[in-house]
Amino acid sequence: MTKPVTGVLFDVDGTLVDSVYLHVVAWWQALRQHDLDVPAAGIHRAIGMGSDKILDELLGPGHDSSGDDAIRAAHSSIYATYWPALRPLPGARRLLDTCADRGLRTVLATSASRPELDALLRCLDADASLTAVTSADDADRSKPDPDIVTVALSRSALSADEVVFVGDSVWDVRAAARLSIPCIGLTCGGLCAAELLDHGAAGVYRDPQDLLENLDEALTTAFRMALS
Repeated sequence: MTKPVTGVLFDVDGTLVDSVYLHVVAWWQALRQHDLDVPAAGIHRAIGMGSDKILDELLGPGHDSSGDDAIRAAHSSIYATYWPALRPLPGARRLLDTCADRGLRTVLATSASRPELDALLRCLDADASLTAVTSADDADRSKPDPDIVTVALSRSALSADEVVFVGDSVWDVRAAARLSIPCIGLTCGGLCAAELLDHGAAGVYRDPQDLLENLDEALTTAFRMALS
């Protein structure tokens, strides 16, 4: 990184909104509807990938994919019933507002579909603090491919050497790394700090509130990691 940090890219599910385990249940139920018995723990570890990748991750790349569209549709239908229950994670709105107040371009880069993103935006109620938003509909490939991150950079007129990424999954860390963007990890999506650090996170915090309280430290650490 050769420039000061001027933008922060955020994942949403599990990072800003408490939705990870709702996705787990929705995928588990969708798979069971098609007589596929996948342990919830395995589903949890795959959350953060887009629906274009998650079934290969859960069922193997050689699985019979003829029913994939129906499984994805079932997941979307089941998950939609939980939208009224969505809640921001502690400090999420204040973190977005604070970044914007500091003059940082604040961008959402998520693998959620556009309808899901709309529900997440209603939950966050922080549109005034956002520079740009992206969804799975804006990219050919979801995380850990960096397509969505690339679109987020383009829409916000930012370059990879002036941003940090904030996410809760190893897929976030990997997607950011492919563009040499430092990633700050949050454990509120259910992964432990050690796993996020092992995959290359620049630092790890509990949730958006913890990151907000340590924002200067987090951005400085990410900046130094990018220079090393």
